[in-house]
Amino acid sequence: MSKLSKTNREKLRFISTATVATFLFKKGLKNQFIQNVVPLKKGRPTMVGDAFTLRYIPAREDLNTITVFKDPDHPQRVAVETCPEGAVLVIDSRKNARAASAGSILATRLMKRGVAGIVTDGGFRDSAEIADLDFSAYHNSPSAPTNLTLHQAIAINEPIGCGDVAVFPKDIILGDDDGVMVIPAHLIDEVVQECSKMTLYEEFVMEQVQNGKTIVGLYPLTDDAIGNQFEIWKKSR
Repeated sequence: MSKLSKTNREKLRFISTATVATFLFKKGLKNQFIQNVVPLKKGRPTMVGDAFTLRYIPAREDLNTITVFKDPDHPQRVAVETCPEGAVLVIDSRKNARAASAGSILATRLMKRGVAGIVTDGGFRDSAEIADLDFSAYHNSPSAPTNLTLHQAIAINEPIGCGDVAVFPKDIILGDDDGVMVIPAHLIDEVVQECSKMTLYEEFVMEQVQNGKTIVGLYPLTDDAIGNQFEIWKKSR
């Protein structure tokens, strides 16, 4: 069962990956940002969902011919058809973008099934078409060759590595224009509670800075007088 309640899902949509990264750093977690992965299209709503994983290994030519796609039990196809509504399909492509992890047809199918997004540390083919979908997608770089040339889908919904980050099924995936954070599922309530507070304070800070205030004592908050101003500011909202 998902660790992500409807309330937490909605609150996370207003929290940045940067804020989550800072909070997780305070908790001692320094490696939760998937490296070298970017959104195909910036400016989209924040992506939020449980991790549903797919793992690739290096392709072996005698086992990875074009005919394997005729098999309805092929792991890539099964992942696309079973990734739960509201989840994010996270693909371990071994940081290898020389062949596509998926293309626009599979991305469209995920979108139509209500999946929240797709992430790979490899690349997508048909990247312009995927970018035009009403669907969140993150990758390293575009790649035209079919995944079969380099990747063999081998396992579904088990722990993987994606962009040098450990991703466990049911971890919470948060994606915005900066990239993708992986939030350990057992921390989600604390993350939402504390990061919501941090986001509100950062809004106050930005307003103060735009009005010419110094960051000394303000960011981070070390001045009691500014803390009192913040409390008054909150009540006025």
